[in-house]
Amino acid sequence: MRGKLTLLAGVCASAIAFPAFAQDAQGAEEDDANVIIVTAQRSNQRLQDVPIAVSAFSSEALEKQQIKNTSDLQLTLPNVTFTKGNFTGSSFTIRGIGDLCVGVTCDSATAIHMNDAPLYATRLFEGEFYDLAQIEVLRGPQGTLFGRNATSGVVNFRTARPDLSGMAGNFEAEYGNYNSFKLKGMVNAPIGETVAVRLAGFYLNREGYTTNLFDNSKIDNRDLWGARASIRFEPSTSTTIDLMAQYFHEKDNRMRIQKQLCQRDPTGVLGCLNASRDYGTTNSNTSFVGVLTSREFLAANGIPNVFGLGSLYGPDPYATVVNPADPRVVNTDYTPTYFAEEWIVQGSIDQDLGNGLSVKLSGNWQQTKVDSSQDYNNSVQNRAVMQSGLNTLAAAAAGGIPGLPAAYFAPIAAALIPNGPTGLLCTSLTDPSGMGAYGANRQRLCSMTPQDFDRSNQDTESWSAELILSSDWDGMFNFLLGGIYGKGGMSENSYYVNSFGIDYLTGLLGTFNALGRAGVGAIPGAQVPPPGFLGTPFYRNNSDQLDIRTYGIFGEAYFKFNDQLKLTLGLRYNNDEKTVTARTTLANFLVPFGGTDMFASPYINGWAVTGAPVSSRLQPYDADPATACTINSTTASGILTSANISGCEPWQIRTVKFSEWTGRAVLDYQITPDNLVYASYSRGYKSGGVNPPLSPVFAVPEGFGPEFVNAFEVGSKNTFGNVQLNVTGFYYQYKNLQLSRIVARTSVNDNVSANVWGLEAEAIFRPTRELAINVNASYLNTKVSEDKFLSNPRDFGAGRADAVIIKDITNGANCAVASNTGSASGVNGFVNQVNTLINAGAVTGNAGANLQPTTAFPSGSGINSTGAFSICAALAGLAPTVGAGFGGVTVYSSGIPVNIKGNKLPGAPDYKFSAGVQYDFPVGDMTLTPRADFIYTGKSYGNIFNGSINRIDSYTQVNAQLQLDGPDKKWFARVWVQNLFDKDAITGLYVTDQSSGNYTNIFTLEPRRFGLTAGIKF
Repeated sequence: MRGKLTLLAGVCASAIAFPAFAQDAQGAEEDDANVIIVTAQRSNQRLQDVPIAVSAFSSEALEKQQIKNTSDLQLTLPNVTFTKGNFTGSSFTIRGIGDLCVGVTCDSATAIHMNDAPLYATRLFEGEFYDLAQIEVLRGPQGTLFGRNATSGVVNFRTARPDLSGMAGNFEAEYGNYNSFKLKGMVNAPIGETVAVRLAGFYLNREGYTTNLFDNSKIDNRDLWGARASIRFEPSTSTTIDLMAQYFHEKDNRMRIQKQLCQRDPTGVLGCLNASRDYGTTNSNTSFVGVLTSREFLAANGIPNVFGLGSLYGPDPYATVVNPADPRVVNTDYTPTYFAEEWIVQGSIDQDLGNGLSVKLSGNWQQTKVDSSQDYNNSVQNRAVMQSGLNTLAAAAAGGIPGLPAAYFAPIAAALIPNGPTGLLCTSLTDPSGMGAYGANRQRLCSMTPQDFDRSNQDTESWSAELILSSDWDGMFNFLLGGIYGKGGMSENSYYVNSFGIDYLTGLLGTFNALGRAGVGAIPGAQVPPPGFLGTPFYRNNSDQLDIRTYGIFGEAYFKFNDQLKLTLGLRYNNDEKTVTARTTLANFLVPFGGTDMFASPYINGWAVTGAPVSSRLQPYDADPATACTINSTTASGILTSANISGCEPWQIRTVKFSEWTGRAVLDYQITPDNLVYASYSRGYKSGGVNPPLSPVFAVPEGFGPEFVNAFEVGSKNTFGNVQLNVTGFYYQYKNLQLSRIVARTSVNDNVSANVWGLEAEAIFRPTRELAINVNASYLNTKVSEDKFLSNPRDFGAGRADAVIIKDITNGANCAVASNTGSASGVNGFVNQVNTLINAGAVTGNAGANLQPTTAFPSGSGINSTGAFSICAALAGLAPTVGAGFGGVTVYSSGIPVNIKGNKLPGAPDYKFSAGVQYDFPVGDMTLTPRADFIYTGKSYGNIFNGSINRIDSYTQVNAQLQLDGPDKKWFARVWVQNLFDKDAITGLYVTDQSSGNYTNIFTLEPRRFGLTAGIKF
């Protein structure tokens, strides 16, 4: 087998790539620049003979087009986009379908493979490409050839294998702007006649792209490296054994969220408005923290409002903060951190069985870790707004407020304001014990400005084994039969939001909860809850364990009726099982100060004393709101006589199972040796999953179903002399496409059906051996095809003038109230009447909330409804009675839904166009090659609700380089520039939920980069 494989050394016409010479070991095709070998069908085939829309890049082509990482790769592919996303994720979108599902139980729509083995939660996209033999991108559903099923396509990275034919190596160094320094290298060494080893690696270090005005520092830097060791053993001409181990490591201050945009809402009901993405800051009065530390909320709960850190109707900590109108400039008092690590170990045995049969057994083990932390609002809070409340806390801690014992408030002050109300402010760190600043170990961050930051971390491990039997007979019939089994999952996945305000409110609420039970001490034998806080003192969505078991049986049969006509039939059986253990915690139950484990609190299951008033009872913690947490009690005249609880679980545990049949059929006809036409049908599948647990106040599905696609494609691959032209048309019917949205700081997923169709044309023109011109163009049309009603988080009033958008002062969420008769005055009158009752204490039992009447949003807000602060549960409870007097109203706890039928899918640009040109000038025995590439990506949308505020504008990028190659290409020197015109184009966006303020996270291209690269090879 040694020396018999034709390696890819060019790049296919399905991209804008330049086709270098395909080097055959026998030299038979050495002079044919159009012969490109791919393995898209698990065998070595000429690309122009493969009836699949596939793009391939050799290592030389990657360098020629300055494709250094995945972000660069997507620019050169038709109907393909790539963008970073929230929660350390990313989305590789092919023909409009990408990772629209966000969550721990989501499968990737685009399957990522290395050497044909599927990868799970890979960090491969974060590093640099090095020592690759080729990259193949298959567009369209896959499954009958590759072990991991996919609905949008497959990206397959093939590492360069050890070469037994002789010693070889290369080394290059690069220096560029932002003080960027990169090294890459490889050494290949045969050991005897049957063994060879190959070592490769890279290192990259650069300064940050982003200026931080807070301390004039540079953030968003990179410091990463990777290494790979490979061994090839060929004990005979019929046996090849490959082993490979790869490691990746990154630790720097790279920003996970680059910039936040907001059209500021002066009312505070929404935080950000619905008409434009301005360089503003959200109104934090709308946030969970702003609401629950407000004087209005405290008064409604019987807590002295002087402890409030502000008012819902007053200035907020971000009111005077400037958000610089530049994507590369921020103003943050928290330095981001980023850590990623990945191990990949692979092995395979290729065995020729004789008689035209061969078998391949391969295995893959993978372990990944990622941990990222960043300023949640990318801004600096003004602590002066909070000062009055801080002074009150200090006074209570010193015993200066009659009726409030210092012993209950001193622990809060010691944890959060250890140097007094004008000194350092301390915020809990992301402490897995749940104690944070209130624990015995004081896990906290202290500074002169109030902190708010988040953290996303994940640890995964997986393995898979695959067996493939295939034939290579001379007759009419051939086949491929395979099976794969894999297990994997996560031992940790958490998303935290930490804020000084959360620490403050959880300490305050816990203390007053304990104080409210003090009178129970008069009951003989009763133990009164000690001073404590409500745990956790930060938001944490935690998937403690995810277990995935998957297997598939797949195969294809090939019927070659003659030299021109061939039929391919493929079939696959899929079986997936997922078990997830998860919970969400935030101010859930009383925890005594000074402990080491929040979940060891004696009050996690509630607290009640027989003989005490029912109102003194503490609620138990329930991590699984889908099953009722029942408190079985008996009372007499408001006094508890007995109590016990059931259905209050410490974790939500769910198992889902899916099994499906999929397949494909392809008919291709070779009109001439250089002209192929084909038509295909394939059915793709992606398993469903479980949504994370949320509070019962949020109405979201518990899980989401599997995703299916029926894909129809026709194509033609042609070579006309020195012109290569490939054309493809496709039509997809998607059923239950998985779609994510943020609710209560957590991604939840829905299913929706959609239709997708498009065209792709790729051409390479080579009038002379020295000149190469490549062009590709694509068009994409995506639409939701069914009536699907979802609430738009930017506008819970759904554009209705007879609706009021409510900011709930008990949890920071939004709801909406609409008139049943179309009466704007009626629905506003109802909300105002309920607020009057709340202010009088008729609803909560505590007067003085001082909620104000409904208010109009400003002109140009994109909101037709009015808004108000109120209590959604009170509005819903009084709607049948009080609402009847105003013509009838309906309360929508999750907002008024709108029909998204006809809307375009996110991340699906309508047009893409690319063109590249290069010319080889001989300079003695050297070669000078200038090259330029132009890329255009059309407009798209950042989420399913579309509209101008969610639109991602079209953008262009121009890259150029000039390379000098020495004799026999033994050395080279290259000057290059990427993003020549320094475009800060947006590649993706993400809208947060209402309790965070509805701001928009954006992700952009990298800025202009230029530098010098030089290398040698031997």
